[in-house]
Amino acid sequence: MNKAIGMVEYKTVSSGMRAADRMVKTAEIDIIEATTVCPGKYLVLVSGELSAVRAAVDAAAAHDPEPLIDSFVLGAPHESIFTALYGTADVGDPEALGVLETFSSSAAIVAADIAAKTALIELIELRLARGMCGKSYLLLTGGIAAVQAAIDRAQAGAGENGMFLDSAVIPHPDEKTWKSIL
Repeated sequence: MNKAIGMVEYKTVSSGMRAADRMVKTAEIDIIEATTVCPGKYLVLVSGELSAVRAAVDAAAAHDPEPLIDSFVLGAPHESIFTALYGTADVGDPEALGVLETFSSSAAIVAADIAAKTALIELIELRLARGMCGKSYLLLTGGIAAVQAAIDRAQAGAGENGMFLDSAVIPHPDEKTWKSIL
């Protein structure tokens, strides 16, 4: 995918819906997803040319800054973000499991992009705020050193806005652990 993606994340449903409308009226973008998540937050994930995505996200953020929780624009998102968002990654024989948890969905997606571009890892899942009181997490796998490097770099990226919560690298996770996660 050579299109950019961007997201705005709002405290309230009404602010989020208003932002979605403002975004599509501002620039030629596509809405990938616009939805409510726990605890009544609203996410709008869009794609399009970089300048259009940036204009749309900036317009939404400028118009309604008070209820805005977080936002991002990625000019060249790593393609594995999309399989992770939909939970369709195929995990082979994992050497390590990396977990990174954030306070916002936007921070989780940015952290996943950083992780995927840092080391030879595979994103497994991006869980965005559903059933988690607004928190989000990402799961990744690969060699132990690669997973550690990806988590360390992603943690630094998520921490820039104060949205990092916790992380772990689990070497050689037991098969029972994998079955319970996947």
